[in-house]
Amino acid sequence: MADMSNITALITGAASGMGKASAKKFIKNGAKVILTDLNEKAGKEVQAELGANSLFLKQDVGSFDNWKRVVADGEAKFGPINALVNNAGMGIMKTIDEITPEEYDKVIKVNQYSVFYGMKTILPSMRRAGGGSIVNISSIGGLVGMPDSIAYGASKFAIRGMTKDASFELAHENIRVNSVHPGVINTPLIQNKANASADQQDMAAKVIPMQRIGQPEEIANVIAFLASDESSYMTGAEIAADGGYTAQ
Repeated sequence: MADMSNITALITGAASGMGKASAKKFIKNGAKVILTDLNEKAGKEVQAELGANSLFLKQDVGSFDNWKRVVADGEAKFGPINALVNNAGMGIMKTIDEITPEEYDKVIKVNQYSVFYGMKTILPSMRRAGGGSIVNISSIGGLVGMPDSIAYGASKFAIRGMTKDASFELAHENIRVNSVHPGVINTPLIQNKANASADQQDMAAKVIPMQRIGQPEEIANVIAFLASDESSYMTGAEIAADGGYTAQ
């Protein structure tokens, strides 16, 4: 188990799914965690579960002003922040013909702009901390093409590229930047999709070499490793956690 007692982390989209699993993992390993989400009710419930070393702040990750506020409030509570997990995201899975320009813009704003906003606003705090680790959550949709994913894929490929560019720019400041590319994970996004019935999830599992979809905790383990000092010589890496899907 990675010792994260020297970590103060900000995790977006932390009210459910991979963000919640990551927040629980970080707390278990000794970190202090600022968890953010648009879902205030669920976010406060997670904070109550995690205890005194956690702080929930409502956030719209597509708003630069929101980012400045949560970083300032988080630092006021726990001191300089030295880990950022850009986890919040969304998907509007439509074909090029079906998706509207407004829907396309919304996906890019939430998935791509939020990563830029997060990295930009966290840097002064990380510099005060003497360095840090940024973990950007992309997708297998940022490694390979997928159907009905023109906006989602664009945003996730962008995260992959932004991560590599930022890793070059920030390495000399002891700030590491890596991306995680989850496959099909058992999150509310999957559970709530009208076209993701149990039978269809079983069909999806059959094309994965490990023959199953992943669990949020399995991705949280990867995120915690990248945020901790155990990955101290890693930056600019793209880690696929997809049951072998992209190895085919």
